[in-house]
Amino acid sequence: MATRTSSSKAAREICEALLKNDRTDKIEKSILPSEVEVIDRLLARGLELEDAYEELHSKLRDRPLALKVFFDQLQSVAAFWSPDANQEARKGKSRLIAVKREIVDAATALAALLEERTELKNHSGFSCDTLYHPVDAIHAAAERNYSYEHWVKEKLEAITGQFDLKYWPSLGDVVQAIADDAEQAAPLPHDPVTEAGTVGSRAGLADTFRAFFVALEESSERNHGFLPSAFELTDRSTAILVSCALGLGPNKVVDSTYVKRLRQRQREKA
Repeated sequence: MATRTSSSKAAREICEALLKNDRTDKIEKSILPSEVEVIDRLLARGLELEDAYEELHSKLRDRPLALKVFFDQLQSVAAFWSPDANQEARKGKSRLIAVKREIVDAATALAALLEERTELKNHSGFSCDTLYHPVDAIHAAAERNYSYEHWVKEKLEAITGQFDLKYWPSLGDVVQAIADDAEQAAPLPHDPVTEAGTVGSRAGLADTFRAFFVALEESSERNHGFLPSAFELTDRSTAILVSCALGLGPNKVVDSTYVKRLRQRQREKA
């Protein structure tokens, strides 16, 4: 018993030393304050985490970089994929869908107006000095872009002069292409962690745990990371580590049964 207690405390000291160094580094660089908050939560609940630290250290004792990567992922997921942060990500996704719809409507309407203006200029007996060639529109849009003016403009003008206007799309066609592109586009996650964190019907703890599992997988040797390919913590250790990282109170801490069920559902879906 004494040996096990000594081992737990030693593992805790090693893990907390790593966390403290990381905390100092982030504060000195004035970066990732949300991750610093996660570290503070872990340090404040070290006694609860002793057994988890012992298991974690026993599995990564010969891989100090892997141990750091594990804590990096734990901090990142707790900071950016907590239920509250997850809700913000979902709002962003919903707004992206809404903006896409607005672009479709606005671009379609603008394309129709541009085509109507062309008809009026050609047949109403009146005209106005406006852009009519798509390359002219590009020139106007890039007039403050030094790289474009210096490297691209002259070459594009040379091509423009070689081909009659009939070889080019109208401004209306270009804008309609923007509408069509928006119509076909679907919001896609930037990475597997984002995908895992937003797969549920609504934001919740399950999303956070799913994001954590995928973050560890993405950091494994199978994906050119530093965590051993066979690395996996017990359900109990996973539950307490994520619970403490999120700052869940005593009445909200999840248990090993919760994590076990969640992992089982993930395996069934896979």
